[in-house]
Amino acid sequence: MTEPILQEHRLLWQKKPQLRAIYEDYYRQIALASVPGTILEIGGGSGNLKGFIEHVVSTDIVHAPWLDVAVDAQALPFADESFANIVGIDVLHHVERPRRLFAEAERVLKPGGRIILVEPAITLVSGLFYRHFHPEPVIMNTDPLADGPLDPSRKPFDANQAIPTLLFGRHRKRFEQMFPGLRIIGVRLLSLIVYPMSGGFRPWCLVPAGSIDWLLRLERVIAPVIGSLMAFRLFAVIEKIAD
Repeated sequence: MTEPILQEHRLLWQKKPQLRAIYEDYYRQIALASVPGTILEIGGGSGNLKGFIEHVVSTDIVHAPWLDVAVDAQALPFADESFANIVGIDVLHHVERPRRLFAEAERVLKPGGRIILVEPAITLVSGLFYRHFHPEPVIMNTDPLADGPLDPSRKPFDANQAIPTLLFGRHRKRFEQMFPGLRIIGVRLLSLIVYPMSGGFRPWCLVPAGSIDWLLRLERVIAPVIGSLMAFRLFAVIEKIAD
């Protein structure tokens, strides 16, 4: 049985051109950051990446007919060095033990392969929005690299939106020490006002469809200047070091 939230997201994707434009902008950036070869998509959700990029194996922790297989990203059922890239959009902050995800990602990636993530970023402005107008919590005093047993009662879409900001911020050195075979080659901030004003995967939208493209172009220009204050997303690229 398909999760209702995935069905809802798939319908909204078809109905909202603004939503498609925002995510297709992410997809273009993902395609540019990828190395040649097959992509493993974790947290494939409503299954849209496959329509934009070729050679994608799309997975999620729950089943959906448009996905290739249901898997837990903390225990991937794939052979060593199977993929050139691993892509996750809004996945890391849902993972109970991120260190297990990265251990599995390092295992199934080919040398020189990349992990590409698009995740919430907690900044001055976005933090206010995420804390007060978003259903997922922001818990800044958690350890994003903690290990321990998995909670069998945990729901698939439980989350902590602070995880990516913590991991690539104050815990970055710990990550690098824990995973010497992985190298963070880039973390940048993006998505200023267009994403929150679009409503995301909600029925409402405050951005006219005709203005979305030039607003996204404007954001790309100004994000390096003011992103640290108001960005809603981060884009991280991590590479498996070749021997």
